Amino acid sequence: MFQESSAALQAAEKSLYELLGEKYPPQPSYVNKNFVDHDHESPDGTHDSSNSYCNTSTISAESDNLVDHGWNSDLSECKFSNFSSQSTPQSSYGSSSSNSNVVDGFIDSPVSSLKIPEIFRDSESALQFKRGFEEASKFLPNGNALFVDLKNNVSVVKELKEEPKSVLVKMGKKPENENSPERSRGKKNPHPEEVSLERGRSNKQSAVSTESTVSEEMFDMILLNCGQSESVLREALQNETSKNVRQNKQSRGSKGRKARGRKQGGNRDVVDLRTLLTLCAQAVAANDRRNACELLKQIRQHSSSTGDGMQRMAECFADGLEARLAGSGTQIYTALITKHTSAADVLKAYHLFLAACPFRKLSNFFSNKTIMNLAEKATRLHIIDFGIMYGFQWPCLIQRLSSRPGGAPKLRITGIDLPQPGFKPAERVEETGRRLAKYAETFKVPFEFNAIAQKWDTIQIEDLNIDSGEVLVVNCLYRFRNLLDETVVVDCPRNIVLNLIRKMNPDVFVLGIVNGAHSAPFFITRFREALFFYSTLFDMLETNVPREIPERMLIEREIFGREAMNVIACEGAERIERPETYKQWQVRNMRAGFTQLPLNEEIMKMAKERVDTNYHKDFVIDEDSQWLLQGWKGRIVYALSTWKPSF
Repeated sequence: MFQESSAALQAAEKSLYELLGEKYPPQPSYVNKNFVDHDHESPDGTHDSSNSYCNTSTISAESDNLVDHGWNSDLSECKFSNFSSQSTPQSSYGSSSSNSNVVDGFIDSPVSSLKIPEIFRDSESALQFKRGFEEASKFLPNGNALFVDLKNNVSVVKELKEEPKSVLVKMGKKPENENSPERSRGKKNPHPEEVSLERGRSNKQSAVSTESTVSEEMFDMILLNCGQSESVLREALQNETSKNVRQNKQSRGSKGRKARGRKQGGNRDVVDLRTLLTLCAQAVAANDRRNACELLKQIRQHSSSTGDGMQRMAECFADGLEARLAGSGTQIYTALITKHTSAADVLKAYHLFLAACPFRKLSNFFSNKTIMNLAEKATRLHIIDFGIMYGFQWPCLIQRLSSRPGGAPKLRITGIDLPQPGFKPAERVEETGRRLAKYAETFKVPFEFNAIAQKWDTIQIEDLNIDSGEVLVVNCLYRFRNLLDETVVVDCPRNIVLNLIRKMNPDVFVLGIVNGAHSAPFFITRFREALFFYSTLFDMLETNVPREIPERMLIEREIFGREAMNVIACEGAERIERPETYKQWQVRNMRAGFTQLPLNEEIMKMAKERVDTNYHKDFVIDEDSQWLLQGWKGRIVYALSTWKPSF
């Protein structure tokens, strides 16, 4: 068989010689030779023999391989390592361990001992060979990166001069088999200055720090002036969303006019993602993996993180269902909460949230106005903030206190939050304290900050350093939902923290709660309530924020999506998203020994006026049982109230 193959190859070579007008050599003598392009031009335009060799692995291809796929993906420096022809006519096919050397489509024939200079003795032969090579290159991968140096009669691989970097960017990712010495030394790109920032950095996203920087001026613009900075952003958002609505109506109208002349048989498929999600949740609850996977596949086909509000919510809920089905909900949620998000990125999303909806803005106004009325003549003010996080609420209060008649009081803030994963559990709280101290120094307000990063039910009253001569305010906005309830622990942390607050005997306890019922122990009931709750939030963002804004995606994925993942995929103590309705909280607070204070009519009137003047007409501001209620399209999302210990 091998003899027949050798004879066939000899016949093919003989016909090639006859075509070129050459004499076929009867007695070939194979010449071992290292092919080196000594005139190879380096990327900087100089001729450097030390950099002109090729530095890929020695190519050892099987007999049926025609192309070396192991070239360096960095096309600006494509180099060979020592490439020597070691085959002989007698041994090439005589042993299974022998290999035929292949370089980019050129094969050292087992029976041929052609010397390269013998082929290209005149320009006509070289031209014919070049044409044949161009035709053959069409069948080779990345053929535009292959080149034959005819000047020096040597076959080498060289980069093309025409926009080599554009080829690199289009490839998107590097091949796995990169053995370049520059790669081993950690040199990622030998010519970064030749690559544009927009295109070149796409291959290096993992090397870029996720920490984004925002100037102090931007912090001041957003956090000070009591929310006036977002008015311009709000107006821009409203103009953009109204423009998109008009365009959508026009496009739908044109499609509708075109469709009138068609037959009614060509109806478009309509997908109810809410129903698909509910059916999938039922299949997951019944451990019907086959049906659940099929429904998840349908949901994935019609959901998108860049689509409309329902499609984005379906994408988040599908992630949760998939994690629950795989039993990896806790691990995925842990990875989400340990993912670093800088204060600057959170600030940008916070600014967008302030401009798009009144929820957080009214909450800060309700709390700060209550504190200002209480501390109108106080000389010392102590605020204990459960769940302080980044402390975005307090710079505005510090500014207001500085302009108080009679001078600012001595302000002390105790910032309490859960410990962060890692070696610095109190890092975020301490950074918040340093930032607030700068604001207090700017406005000349005497200031002291105490950082506490531990589980709230383990805090003792001695840790708070309460002084009897100061006005004491306890503030907690929307973070009690993260404390475990009676379904997990009989002596639950919620009651422990409420008892601690009652022992503090504050002058006022400001409480903001997430009004939700998606904390039931039964999965299907919890899933349906979560579907109603988060569809309200996603619809609110869809109506008020354009889809392409990145801060909207951060809110949806990093905040709402993370919460939905915990509600859907986690159980037991790992499920920390446990909201209750405001009526449930009213009963709990009264049972813990608190008396609800009347709702301030002035605050209620100002809240309604601001929402009616500045925000979408579908936002709801209402009052019920001394609670200030906030919602969207008739569904209550958040509630605020003030309390005082009964005894």
